[in-house]
Amino acid sequence: MIKLVIADDQMLTREGLRTILDLEDDMEVVGLARNGKEAIELVKELGPDLVMMDVQMPVMDGISALKAIKQLPIKTSVLILSTFLDDDYIIEGMANGASGYLLKDMEADKMIAAIRDAITGQFILPTAVAARLATRLSHMNVQKKSALIERDEINLTDREVELARLIVSGLNNREIASKLHIAEGTTRNYISNLYSELGVIDRMQAVEILREFL
Repeated sequence: MIKLVIADDQMLTREGLRTILDLEDDMEVVGLARNGKEAIELVKELGPDLVMMDVQMPVMDGISALKAIKQLPIKTSVLILSTFLDDDYIIEGMANGASGYLLKDMEADKMIAAIRDAITGQFILPTAVAARLATRLSHMNVQKKSALIERDEINLTDREVELARLIVSGLNNREIASKLHIAEGTTRNYISNLYSELGVIDRMQAVEILREFL
């Protein structure tokens, strides 16, 4: 029996997934969480085989919860579950040990198959997500040389320097917003402006340059 925890701040999503998954003979939803913090507590308490983790949740987001779960002495797989094809979320999830990235609008039978595959150790990346990631990596290769700016050409404001230090330290957008006491949307705008200043298209390139600059 595959024991599952579903973490999502939308009640209809939580209950809908539980209804679908509990119909499977080899699956049982043992816990529901409204945010990442609750998901961590349920993993500690119930030791599920897999957590289906939404990305954007209050209190604690899915990526932060994923990082914490992977530090626990419990072998629990995590599938990132999102409405959005967000490059940063895909890369952050992969980098921090997620077993895959699923879109909420995928067909139920494919989602069930993905859960079974994840339990066997396979990495799950639907076609749409894989295509998005391939495009991102292609752009990185094309623009890599142009992204390498000399240190003395970088002229950042105090706010941008503060932002840069948080990015290099590995914080995600929600964590940065909390540190700077600003909205997550405002943080995204600041980061976008910083990327333009550095001449890069993503966080990985930005970190490569900022580590030298800082």
